[in-house]
Amino acid sequence: MIIILQPNTDKNSEEYRETLRHLYNLPNIIIREHQEIGVQQVLTELYLIGETSAIDTEEIALLPGVERVVRVSEEYRILGRHKDETRSSHFEYNGVLFSQHSLHVFAGLCAVDSREHVELMMQALQANHQVCARMGAYKPRTSPYAFQGLGTACLPYVFELAGKYGIKVIAMEVTHESHIHEIDQALSKAGNPTGVMLQIGTRNTQNFELLKIAGRQQKYPILLKRGFGITLEESLNAAEYLASEGNRRVIFCLRGMKTNAGDPHRNFVDFAHVPVVKRLTRMPVCIDPSHSVGSRAQSPDGIMEVMHVTAQGIIAGANMVLVDFHPAPEKALVDGPQALLLEELPRFLEDVAIAREAYEKRVALFAQPLPRNPLQAAL
Repeated sequence: MIIILQPNTDKNSEEYRETLRHLYNLPNIIIREHQEIGVQQVLTELYLIGETSAIDTEEIALLPGVERVVRVSEEYRILGRHKDETRSSHFEYNGVLFSQHSLHVFAGLCAVDSREHVELMMQALQANHQVCARMGAYKPRTSPYAFQGLGTACLPYVFELAGKYGIKVIAMEVTHESHIHEIDQALSKAGNPTGVMLQIGTRNTQNFELLKIAGRQQKYPILLKRGFGITLEESLNAAEYLASEGNRRVIFCLRGMKTNAGDPHRNFVDFAHVPVVKRLTRMPVCIDPSHSVGSRAQSPDGIMEVMHVTAQGIIAGANMVLVDFHPAPEKALVDGPQALLLEELPRFLEDVAIAREAYEKRVALFAQPLPRNPLQAAL
């Protein structure tokens, strides 16, 4: 059960203390508090965990300071979309709005390899009016001998150049608690010229200690990739780990499943789950076409398969696209064969706009009432 208090509830008020006294007297119930601090107001939610089926929601709704009560109907208590609830499915970070209705493209380097390539990428993004990017500093690899990323060495110039070219949010993977601290220190030292969205990759989707640590910090939003060999339910529970620790600013990323059934693609494309995740949860949904397809293969119609797959995800309602670009893919130290070229960025963005327009037309179509069947009207 979720109790949503009135905005800007004062935790030191007698009203608040009276409500808590009542709740703490409920048998077999644990109370967990969460606060969302916005620009204009503070929202407080109380989560009742335990035997809540016998609790009278109408009685709870009459407690001082309570705005409404939501009885949890789905497994994902915090991020889930529960019956008859109207809680928001959006958040704002560094001036960029993320929701189940918005769409943002995060194009960039899967792995940073030089300052020159970062600057060329940032220039291309600015020229195409983009304010988000992906930049990998830490790269978990299957082989211990493969390039693992430049780490802290590249953070100062990545953040500096992001500020120079107006990039507001950078998606950057972390694999250890220390990486969060290193990003925080480098960003602060640079004067906070940009923002970072912490990315938890597919290999760490069930690294529960990392999920807890990332969830406890509320400075940075989190992009969680679906685990490549586990069920959707298991991956959504990983997102719930983040939220249960306090950070509800989570975006869920579909990136393909590890199975030979997807051959010749790198992974089996799972973008049909975009509307499913939006139905089950309030999280915005991201797609990663680069790691799903894994190549620049082109179909007979002249369109690259990575662009076809991107369009499929967007027409299904995706809210974010994480895609690999590189100024010189032949020199890339990670995933060069799947990276798109900078000169292909304008066409990619135009294709994204076409797919988005198709999605919006579909939404408008299904918002209309069905015409009355003349045969039924005659009966």
